[in-house]
Amino acid sequence: MFNETVTAAKNESIMPTYARFPITLVKGKGSYVWDNNDTKYLDFTSGIGTCNLGHVPDVVKNAVESQLQELWHCSNLFHIPSQQKLADLLTENSFGDKIFFCNSGAEANEGAIKLARRYAQKVKGSAAFEVVTFTQSFHGRTLATLTATGQTKIQDGFAPLVPGFRYLPFNDMNALEQVAGEKTCAVLLEVIQGEGGVNHASEEWLQQLAHICKENDILLMVDEIQTGMGRTGKLFAYENYGIEPDVMTLAKGLGSGFPIGAIVASEKVAKAFEAGTHGTTFGGNPIVTTAGVATITEIVDNVLPTVAELGMYLSEKLQQLKVKFPTQVKEVRGAGLMRGIELHGPAADVLKKAREEQHVLVLPAGPNVVRLLPPLTTTKAEIDEVLAVLETVFSEIAEEGKSV
Repeated sequence: MFNETVTAAKNESIMPTYARFPITLVKGKGSYVWDNNDTKYLDFTSGIGTCNLGHVPDVVKNAVESQLQELWHCSNLFHIPSQQKLADLLTENSFGDKIFFCNSGAEANEGAIKLARRYAQKVKGSAAFEVVTFTQSFHGRTLATLTATGQTKIQDGFAPLVPGFRYLPFNDMNALEQVAGEKTCAVLLEVIQGEGGVNHASEEWLQQLAHICKENDILLMVDEIQTGMGRTGKLFAYENYGIEPDVMTLAKGLGSGFPIGAIVASEKVAKAFEAGTHGTTFGGNPIVTTAGVATITEIVDNVLPTVAELGMYLSEKLQQLKVKFPTQVKEVRGAGLMRGIELHGPAADVLKKAREEQHVLVLPAGPNVVRLLPPLTTTKAEIDEVLAVLETVFSEIAEEGKSV
């Protein structure tokens, strides 16, 4: 058991960049976590869509424990067997031909932006450098990726921003006329916006966007950092739309909590990166790629077939909740096991009551949206439990005379 006084004291030495929940988590297994008071919580956050196999999955733990006895780090100056295996698994299961491994989603998007610019300049012989992104998007916290993010609150205080980005309204058919420009080298988007409110692209809009990119030789880059690795019912969310991107970025669920990101690219685009043009010290080391191999193998072989069914079950239950609480629930949306409940008012009370009174953990996605990201290994019984908690919370708030 951790000492609460020590934990509180240590928090004073940490930069206050997170509005943390007042919980200190010390243990997890499957869909559950425990705090330092041994209180058990049903976790429908999955580390913000990272622990797709649940907490401490045996298949990943066993693989990593074995690798810990062999080699931890050797740098990318040497060949790494687990890195090659993970790259093979990703290319075998996606459009991609080549992989670059890094440490996080922000780094993956940063690398994708570099790749797009270098492809335009060194492969196409073009002076194009501009990347089109969309309002309410989220692509990371580096200077380039926060500039790519279509939310001013993320950019506040970091001026001057990186030049070369242009924003268009998400899901707006008319705005697609503005995609292609003389300076445009790429489009970067989430097919379902996570942090922006669980907003999913319409099939017609995304297919038209893909057509425009192909017609104008503009790279289509999909940010699958939250939607990838089975979250939407397909291994990658772009597969739901009948399109094929040029570049895809991954992180979160790729390593079951071990820090890993990846850029997946077609052969024609990947050749823009040569020796010395991009690099990383820790990216793709033996530990994280071993975790990645175990994770993707388990998802593809044993988990993915059930995600679509569970997602439909969750969707039906959420629709029932909307019908029962029409003055509180405005809309439910998402795909697979990535769902958002848009409320008529703030989501903060719902999150707090669920956490403090019912010991269920759910996430915000903007001020008015409750986001559900359960492990892909969740059960119908756990879904029922969370929906019963939300029903109780909505009822309590209604009785208190509050509006959400």
